[in-house]
Amino acid sequence: MELIGFLHYLISFLTFAGIYGILALGLNMQWGFSGQFNIGVAGFFAIGAYTSAILTTPGSPAYLGGFGMPFLVGVAGATLASTILGVLIGLITARLRTDYLAIATIGIAEIIRLLIKNEDWLTNGVRGIAGIDRPMAGWGMGLDTPIAFLVVVLLFVALTYYLVERARVSPWGRVQRAIRENEPASAASGKDIARFRLRAFVAGSAIMGLGGALYAHYFGFLSPEAFRPLYGTFLVWVMLIAGGSGNNRGALLGAVVIWALWSGSELLTSMLPSDMATRAGALRVLIIGVLLQVILVTRPEGILPEKAPRLPGKDRK
Repeated sequence: MELIGFLHYLISFLTFAGIYGILALGLNMQWGFSGQFNIGVAGFFAIGAYTSAILTTPGSPAYLGGFGMPFLVGVAGATLASTILGVLIGLITARLRTDYLAIATIGIAEIIRLLIKNEDWLTNGVRGIAGIDRPMAGWGMGLDTPIAFLVVVLLFVALTYYLVERARVSPWGRVQRAIRENEPASAASGKDIARFRLRAFVAGSAIMGLGGALYAHYFGFLSPEAFRPLYGTFLVWVMLIAGGSGNNRGALLGAVVIWALWSGSELLTSMLPSDMATRAGALRVLIIGVLLQVILVTRPEGILPEKAPRLPGKDRK
């Protein structure tokens, strides 16, 4: 029984780590590639989750829905909705720098969360959306089990990593890094800074929407509390910085390591007496914050630092 319980925990852990890994890859497209300080990850995460839930759930008088579309349609719709939102926000914020962009994106993310919380006709408000099926639900043959969904998540992680890595080593990716390192020099060489920043921002937003869709179908229930800045933004940033900003492998490694610490600390605090367990939640955040400071001091470039991609035409040894 203990072994079965451990396997269930391991499947759940890897599934969540994979979803957060996708979010970290999306943030890496924005911050790691072009230096865009997006503090509104939770907003795109939420848009993707709710879009897929609305498209795929059966009819309900409590919220907009009843489309009953397949899982892949929900995922595509979530990615498209986040892409459109990314374009709208990117057109406004692409010219903003660091702190101004951070203020704008965190404000937009809070607006999205409050809209989700208060627009009952659209999202059922604080009561949330339930009954979100997993892929291939109702097909039988055990295809809607947690381990089957883990396989689905890992396939999406692999696909996302492949596409983001191809973008990183492409000429487009080299321009993004040049803009991040020296924007005036890039502009002097004739590059359209705003256009390149917009493309990176939109691509990262679309990936975050994908992560939101997978979260919705795994958890099966959505509420505004799931998209608070702590869970939807802070943890993703810690994962990317700890793993290695600008390195896609580092983003995935950071997601696994930080989620292991976060979920492990939850297990430890759940063993405490009830009066202490409620106060231990703040201690978990403190532990992650201290760990981030240690990494920034000892390994400021992360566990897996960014490496420049091999240039075409160079001799290979």
